Amino acid sequence: MLRITKTICVDRNPYDCFTYLADLRKLVEWDSNVVSASKRTQGPVAKGSRFTVGVNLGGIRIPFTYVITEFRPSDRLVMTGRSLLFNVNDSITFTESERGVEISYCIDFYFKFGLSKFFTRRRDAFEQQCQSAIDHLKSALEQAPCEATLSPESARADKKSLSTLKTFTRLGYSSSRKAWQPVTERMEGLHVVLTGANSGIGLAAAIDLAVAGADLTLVVRSQEKADATLRVLSDETGRTDFKVELADLSLINATDSLARRLLEHGRPIDVLINNAGALFNQHSVTQEGLERSYALLLLSPWRLTEALMPLLSHHKKPSRVINVVSGGMYAERLNLQRLNVSSDGYRGARAYAQCKRALNTLTEIWASRWAEHNIVVNAMHPGWSDTPGVQTALPLFRIITRLVLRSHREGADTVVWMARSDQAGLSSGKLFLDRQPRSPYLLGNNVEAPEQRTALEARLSEDHLKALNRSANA
Repeated sequence: MLRITKTICVDRNPYDCFTYLADLRKLVEWDSNVVSASKRTQGPVAKGSRFTVGVNLGGIRIPFTYVITEFRPSDRLVMTGRSLLFNVNDSITFTESERGVEISYCIDFYFKFGLSKFFTRRRDAFEQQCQSAIDHLKSALEQAPCEATLSPESARADKKSLSTLKTFTRLGYSSSRKAWQPVTERMEGLHVVLTGANSGIGLAAAIDLAVAGADLTLVVRSQEKADATLRVLSDETGRTDFKVELADLSLINATDSLARRLLEHGRPIDVLINNAGALFNQHSVTQEGLERSYALLLLSPWRLTEALMPLLSHHKKPSRVINVVSGGMYAERLNLQRLNVSSDGYRGARAYAQCKRALNTLTEIWASRWAEHNIVVNAMHPGWSDTPGVQTALPLFRIITRLVLRSHREGADTVVWMARSDQAGLSSGKLFLDRQPRSPYLLGNNVEAPEQRTALEARLSEDHLKALNRSANA
């Protein structure tokens, strides 16, 4: 048996440090020897949770199966890992001091097949690797954020269409994460309003935000969907303290009612995530006389965000608006005549892309206008994710790309980062993919005419009033 012990002191509270280290998926953020980590059991991280961790040892990737055997929040964490060549036992203790929290990390290595002498002779190499990892852990827990930038690799990819499209896949996700800063911030006491929370990217984001401690108000369309969402969140996080608001956001009257309820409740909003959406291949019109894509994907998030501005403004720390758009918008130039179209010539993918293009334009407008109110506004697109919308509305696309589609959690990662990370709060008016600011125009194409940008909000205001009048007269 070989034992290595390292100790650091960080200026954080014990609970933050404990929760960060207990989730072994975070190992990839601070241990350069770890190339992959995934959780294998359902439910919140606790005693008995299992993880698969891929470790690079001398250029060879060795899979470990880890299980948490002792779990005492803010006090002590013990994990055992098993692999083909050796097993490990990690014991971590957390002790408060005047300088913050002292973290003592003890690792016991148990070698198999008579390899003990071989590895023991290389104790110095193990010591160096462990010291490097613990130094990176200290940096992760204490680092000051710097504004997110485009990596050189992504910058090169943006110069070619096919390379850019590759970044939309799960390969682009795994490549980009190499440049990411660790996310160690907790969200206790922060109020997050999330639309479209019942499936796909919205549900994945809700789970991760709940694990981070956020107070969630979840907007879903029906009580049936709300009940199913709450069951999943409870099973995955162990929490039941979520607030649900029912609203069909394809109806502007329902959107206004939702905004009124939230305003009457009066709780400040730290993060508003406009995620609700769907791609409709068949043209349809709501009872308020609006084409359904336009109502749900653009007019509703515009109205909700504008109405909730009083709850977003003048926080001590900048509040955040996150608009979920789509890479499909790259194929469209903003054209107000292609919004709220009739059935003649209707194409679901074009209607979807036009609305997402317009929502990204609103992101830039709001960011400029609301900077003095201490509101950060950004957009993100999740890449190509295997969402329910892709499965039902784009079956051929899914067949072609199914091997490289991202999981819901991978698609939601940037949403969670934008809501949680101090780093994300340093940018406004940007479009993000994989935690990096990207151009909203692919290769500089499809830049809208200035008059289209200028007329956008007036058009939305006009259609909002028309929809309310139709609803009142229905």
